[in-house]
Amino acid sequence: MKTDPRTFILDNTDLMAPPHVPEVRLHLASEAHELWKKTEEDLEEIGLPPPFWAFAWAGGQGLARYILDHPETVAGKRVLDFASGSGLVAIAAKLAGAADVLAVDIDPWTETAVALNAAENGVAIGFTRQDLVGTAIEADVLLAGDVFYDRDFAAALIPWFSRLAREGVSVLVGDPGRSYLPKDRLTELAVYQVPVTRALEDSEVKKTTVWRFI
Repeated sequence: MKTDPRTFILDNTDLMAPPHVPEVRLHLASEAHELWKKTEEDLEEIGLPPPFWAFAWAGGQGLARYILDHPETVAGKRVLDFASGSGLVAIAAKLAGAADVLAVDIDPWTETAVALNAAENGVAIGFTRQDLVGTAIEADVLLAGDVFYDRDFAAALIPWFSRLAREGVSVLVGDPGRSYLPKDRLTELAVYQVPVTRALEDSEVKKTTVWRFI
């Protein structure tokens, strides 16, 4: 890495609570921050992949809200938070009483972001950068916020999530209506109106649904 992740995150984010999950505080980029305005070339120059970890996406906020409102979903269970980003959903699971939480993300910067955010919320979260798509997992619950935004990624996730669900893993996803959401494989659990950052989305509030894979 050309830049130290911990130093960069602390210098380029603010501690704030996502609007739909006020129980959690995260190191996030605000609309006033220069991080919003950096081009891909700027990011490449400092060795930074697109900083998905710096934003509280609508799907993650909805899923975290559901978990905190329905702690029985994860209480006492082994939880895997897939494509964890900031770690919002993983932290919510731990706060809701999960026995063990593993955050999974292939972005090397995410490990530092999750560690900082977990510490801020007083919880212990495991982390791996391993690409687990298509593999067996040692978890009772898999959580995934906002993962159906890309055709190829969705094509890899759908059969994996479906297989895990058939094998007894509770697979829950939070999604604000992304293009490649497989609604025919899902059962609706809850719907929220989630405030989001206008710079990232096409509106200031996104209707976000929590689904269970079947």
